[in-house]
Amino acid sequence: MTELSEALFIGGRSGVGKTTVAYELHSQLSAQDLRHCLIEGDNLDMAHPAPWVHGLAEKNLAAMWKNYRELGYRRLIYTNTVSVRQTQALATAMGDDPGITGVLLMAEDLTTYNRLAGRESGLELDSHYGRSQSAARELDLLTPPWVHRIKTDGRPPADIAREILLLTGWQH
Repeated sequence: MTELSEALFIGGRSGVGKTTVAYELHSQLSAQDLRHCLIEGDNLDMAHPAPWVHGLAEKNLAAMWKNYRELGYRRLIYTNTVSVRQTQALATAMGDDPGITGVLLMAEDLTTYNRLAGRESGLELDSHYGRSQSAARELDLLTPPWVHRIKTDGRPPADIAREILLLTGWQH
């Protein structure tokens, strides 16, 4: 009998720490020798012009997950700004009815601005920060209430990852 798969969807505005926390989750799970994979959702449909209307991210996730499942993986960490608003579509793309945990990472404007300033500058920083603020408002309003909300301000990624692992039950 095949083990059921599980998906952890991590969403949040730019600069909130999604990728950093996901890599810390990967490190902690690896240290426990727990089989898992990490997919950065932004990379599944990063193209110009934007292919979102074609469902490319979901198609690419389906193809990648099929390959991981064939190798025996059953735990997926998936990060993307709006993943917590699209959990059902993403789970459907996985094709094997996974158990779902959703986590919306949240942070104050100043925190995200400072984080973004560490990787952007000038007009690109202003533009990115403006999109981050808009995304924060939209995520706050439209993310389902069952999704766990975790603040990242002033917290080390290791602590946030441990909190998330408790939510998933993926620890020994």
